[in-house]
Amino acid sequence: MGEDFSMKKSSKLSKLKDYAKKLKQHLFVLYLSYKDERTPWYAKVVAICVVAYAFSPIDLIPDFIPVLGYLDDLILVPLGIYIALKLIPPHVIKDNMVTAKELIQNGKPKNWFVGILFIIIWILFAVWIGKILIEIYSKNY
Repeated sequence: MGEDFSMKKSSKLSKLKDYAKKLKQHLFVLYLSYKDERTPWYAKVVAICVVAYAFSPIDLIPDFIPVLGYLDDLILVPLGIYIALKLIPPHVIKDNMVTAKELIQNGKPKNWFVGILFIIIWILFAVWIGKILIEIYSKNY
């Protein structure tokens, strides 16, 4: 019975991973679409945010954190891609699909600005936690 449960669980997880991977292929379409003048401004804002985060070399939630580390890869990024694709006109997506396939073959670009931003966020978080720990330690001694 335990084996059956783990097989169902791993099957669902692999389906979710496949779905996320499929949606990530649309990142390149978003990358081109947010630069396209036919894309509405609100769709550009969503697409820019999704693409910047996905192309960032650093995750907001690092992968080494158990379970939560993969939350962005499996849920947040695919959800952002899905929403952005729904906001962009279908003809813009179709026109950018061919160019996107060429980008995929050449490799994904890195967004170092967003990566640096996430490093700063983690440093500020570490400093904040450090201050809290120092205050707790100094009150106890």
